[in-house]
Amino acid sequence: MSGLRFVLRPESFCIHRLPPDRQLNLDRLSAVSWYSMTRTDDELSVIAPDDIDLGPGERQAGWSCLQIADVLDFALVGVIAGISSVLADANVSIFTVSTYNTDYILVRTSDVDTAVRALTAAGHVVAAG
Repeated sequence: MSGLRFVLRPESFCIHRLPPDRQLNLDRLSAVSWYSMTRTDDELSVIAPDDIDLGPGERQAGWSCLQIADVLDFALVGVIAGISSVLADANVSIFTVSTYNTDYILVRTSDVDTAVRALTAAGHVVAAG
């Protein structure tokens, strides 16, 4: 799938892995423009700007976020597969988050230039956010 429009969000993000029973003070997150939180039986995963300290737990800092700028129809097939294939061919590791409207592709900040070049070469458009 080509021709998608991406916005490179300006923030640097951190991916946190916390115990599943961790209670978070959401006030720290309410002021940020984008974060994601997923709780399972095994963990609480939070993606938030690097400068947000969520306390003890595993953390992987230094991620950049490419947001698909369009609302994606649920009937579309292969969106993530197409993006991940392009980025895998460029040797760029990804971490994805999907919402009701769209998808977010996180790449290591050290790989963001490579990711943008690969997506552009594949017919996508990437703009600064």
